Amino acid sequence: MTLIFVSLFLVAIWAGIQNALAGGGTFVTFPTLLMAGLDARAANITSTIALFPGQVTTALAGRSLVSGTEHLSVRALIGLSLVGGVVGAALLLLTPSSFFERIVPFLVLFATGIFAWGSFVKRPVETRVHLGRKASYGSQFAIAVYGGYFGGGIGILMLAVLTAAGMEFRSAGATKNVLAGVMNATAVALFAFSHDVQWLYASVLAAGSIIGGQIGAYLLLRINVTLLRVFVVLIGTLLGIGLFVRAY
Repeated sequence: MTLIFVSLFLVAIWAGIQNALAGGGTFVTFPTLLMAGLDARAANITSTIALFPGQVTTALAGRSLVSGTEHLSVRALIGLSLVGGVVGAALLLLTPSSFFERIVPFLVLFATGIFAWGSFVKRPVETRVHLGRKASYGSQFAIAVYGGYFGGGIGILMLAVLTAAGMEFRSAGATKNVLAGVMNATAVALFAFSHDVQWLYASVLAAGSIIGGQIGAYLLLRINVTLLRVFVVLIGTLLGIGLFVRAY
């Protein structure tokens, strides 16, 4: 049992760093909770609650970089994230555990693919998408619903939208940390009443994610995250394949 707690704590530190820098912390905590004996939905819910404190402290640490654009309001993005997070979390609570276990491999592989595309596929400037106000707000709401249901990959999805809307990359990184915390706050408010939450595991993970989040916020302006992104894609791919074999 002690080994499990130590493993969860160390994994949470890594996940906190990863979320602050590139996103994808769920890809580390989720399989660890599965290995600890939780089913897929319980692992997802417990992971969401556990990573939330780290997201809050990371957002606070990088708040000076948070900004909008000429046509995007941070307040509007926060409002959309709140509402979308509630919708996604409610959908998860209404989804039977057996059904969720069958669709989660596809969610993981989808999120991994999006993460890899946003991280490594470089397009010429003239071919990049430039999102307008309505498209940006609509995309953020859709991401929030997805994030409330299954959080894997939301960081890179938001980075893609915010940078396409004209936001500078590092400001987009800090802003997406705030929005991730906001959308998960509503999910956590609903999940807290679920019997699927394993509070002891969540507490250990939360402590580690806070430490990792602070380290990640410090490194945000100082580290090359390419190797970290490669690791995220590798973990996501292996996890998706493993979950697919397990479910089918």
